[in-house]
Amino acid sequence: MPYRWTSSSETTAELRLWPHNSLPPKGFAATVLAIFALATVPLIMLLGSVLLWGLLPFVLLAVAGIWWALQANYRSRRILEILTLSDADARLVRHDPGGKVQEWQCNRHWARPALHADDGPVPNYVTLKGGGREVEIGAFLSEDERKALYDELRARLRPA
Repeated sequence: MPYRWTSSSETTAELRLWPHNSLPPKGFAATVLAIFALATVPLIMLLGSVLLWGLLPFVLLAVAGIWWALQANYRSRRILEILTLSDADARLVRHDPGGKVQEWQCNRHWARPALHADDGPVPNYVTLKGGGREVEIGAFLSEDERKALYDELRARLRPA
């Protein structure tokens, strides 16, 4: 799952959430190289011909377009959410792809997770309520991961 709980002490727990990325950097390089290789195979027949120079810019443009699209996908998935639970506080910090940081904090006693099965922007939308606000958490996770996250949050935020 693209989230991990860690405990820095007996009283403090930290949850880090990030979007799943199925294409690692080595796979990215291999994909772009494979597309370039497959796109140039038909050009082998045109070696020594003037047509090669007419078609080569379009092949390079297609490969550059794939590279740009994959890079844009990587940039848009640079999201990190950190939920810190201490004895007294619950604090959520969200780092957006553009560098914007959003924070939410409340007394842990009043923090409650909520699962919105149908009325959220995604199925099984998870939010945290407390301190007069309601904030989303893990909206980029899959539906099953959001259900599991909700169960874990409910267990961790249960009053002692």
